[in-house]
Amino acid sequence: MGFIKAKDGADIYYKDWGNGPAVVLSHGWPLNADSWDEQLVFLADHGFRAIAHDRRGHGRSSQTWDGNEMNTYADDLAALVDQLQLEKAVHVGHSTGGGEVARYIGRHGTDKVAGAVLLGAVPPLMLQTADNPGGLPMETFDAIREGVSRDRSQFYYDLTVPFFGINREGAQISEGIRRQFWLMSMQTGLKAALDCIRAFSETDFTEDLKRFDVPTLFVHGDDDQIVPIGAAAEAAHKLVNGSELKVYKGGDHALAVTHRDRFHEDLLKFLKGLQ
Repeated sequence: MGFIKAKDGADIYYKDWGNGPAVVLSHGWPLNADSWDEQLVFLADHGFRAIAHDRRGHGRSSQTWDGNEMNTYADDLAALVDQLQLEKAVHVGHSTGGGEVARYIGRHGTDKVAGAVLLGAVPPLMLQTADNPGGLPMETFDAIREGVSRDRSQFYYDLTVPFFGINREGAQISEGIRRQFWLMSMQTGLKAALDCIRAFSETDFTEDLKRFDVPTLFVHGDDDQIVPIGAAAEAAHKLVNGSELKVYKGGDHALAVTHRDRFHEDLLKFLKGLQ
């Protein structure tokens, strides 16, 4: 655990557990690297070097005024890879983190990438446009901005309902998990949180996905209430030649929590297939 320096001097916190082939995990909004702890332990226990960082403005990383957008997020990830001297790594990105991974490959190529796993990820484009009619309308994201600006503490707690699918029959999500989500969210600076809403909703990753030339796995729930599968994994899968799409029936946005064992099994199978 420690910090690396981004090219603008920002401190990017990371945790680095285990030994073996490197797996780098990029978290979703508005969380931090702690959201990956169960995956980090699982991977380290199975012979991998598991690394997760706090995106700038989130968790323990610097809360910069500028740079809260996908190009800089991708460059921060590249700095992490370079400073940890990772020659080949598999990149796993959840939600916004999937966008970060896509933009990283789009900007920096795949020379240091062994594979990619996009879990409930935002690419290719969340926002509804004339060319992306299946996306979500701008009003959806305006409402998120309004909620975060007005009372982000309550907004984040309420967000756990659709995030974990608590409003679905049979959901079993503890109060502790909801509080953990809230705690991580409150560690994110307000400026970074607001900027990141635009980053994850309005960034078009189509051209980034077309640059993927490594084994790629998409994992998505077909009942994801945060990032609907149609304009996300189903569309992204078609843009990445040779990619695989695993759809979790009834799955929500928090598959690494609610479907942890299944996701671990699928992730490990993918990683073993690269060796």
